[in-house]
Amino acid sequence: MDDIKKLKLMCRKAAFIERLKAHKMSLDSKANAQLINYLKAQKDNLIISAYMPIRTEISPLTAMNAMVRRGRIVCVPVVIADGSPLEFYRWTPECEMIQGAFGAMIPKNAEVLIPDLIITPLAAFDRNGYRLGYGGGYYDRSFAKIKKTKNVQAIGFAYSAQEVMLVPRENTDYQLNSIITEQGILSF
Repeated sequence: MDDIKKLKLMCRKAAFIERLKAHKMSLDSKANAQLINYLKAQKDNLIISAYMPIRTEISPLTAMNAMVRRGRIVCVPVVIADGSPLEFYRWTPECEMIQGAFGAMIPKNAEVLIPDLIITPLAAFDRNGYRLGYGGGYYDRSFAKIKKTKNVQAIGFAYSAQEVMLVPRENTDYQLNSIITEQGILSF
């Protein structure tokens, strides 16, 4: 394992501890209020991807429900294969869900969409707009693939406690456009 991968692994372990502490503080509603305000300011015709939270991830479900009620199209990421970009399936609060990769729930029926805005969970983030994920590279590959055909907005969604001084990064790590926490919105 090279030095950057070791550094990422150490940072990820520390970040998960901080995320767990923040998760126990019931900050999701404040963060969702920030996310909803951000999404309301976006064009109405954007396809929005969020995610079904697992473990101690901050939950975007309140914002997802609010966007569907506003008539927005919402989808969630689906892992198709290791080493591949994600696919994005249309989601509504009423759609039938099944368990997907890593325990995340996914829509049973696959209506594949290409999002304009992707809200991503993360382990850590920095003020340069970089995120540390779980190490699989799924979101980075997805951003790179979609960017070839359309301008995709990459939005990190996290607790403010997940901020670190500097995320260790490689050339394949994608810079986010914004990060939204319970304390506000950082834009890059």
